[in-house]
Amino acid sequence: MSRGRPMTAVDQFADSAATDSVTVTRVPADDTADAIANAVEPPAVGVALPWDDVALPDEAERDPSTPALEAARTGVTPAAFAVADYGSLGLAATPDGSEPVSLYVDRHVAVLRAEDVLPDMAAAFDRLETAFRETRGSTILATGPSATADMGALVTGAHGPKEVHIIIAT
Repeated sequence: MSRGRPMTAVDQFADSAATDSVTVTRVPADDTADAIANAVEPPAVGVALPWDDVALPDEAERDPSTPALEAARTGVTPAAFAVADYGSLGLAATPDGSEPVSLYVDRHVAVLRAEDVLPDMAAAFDRLETAFRETRGSTILATGPSATADMGALVTGAHGPKEVHIIIAT
């Protein structure tokens, strides 16, 4: 329960993501572009967002070259969906480079709509089954910043972003 009302999938997702050191910002749909701009630390790269009413900030380079990607501090991508009980994002591979933009930067800013927050992994597999049948594409399930402890102490950002900031348009 949250403040006397049942916990929504978005509430559960935000709680789950916070346990993995992820920043989650919920904003009205009309404020999404401003929230993205506030979350970006230049230099930034990004891929097109699939919503007509939300655009990348002007400073985010679209279709980045390898040197621009290597120099970028922030990468902005859409998330296809989120899994509430794990705090995970479904990041679909796209021809314009969503995978490198989400993985090779220190800060990943993921943007999604509240209606794309799914309650559990079973719902995520249902969504993936439909998407894979239609596109034969691939999707990364990402939970929190990159981390590894295979050489001793926990290291953040070894194989991906050190920070994850998720913006949910409500």
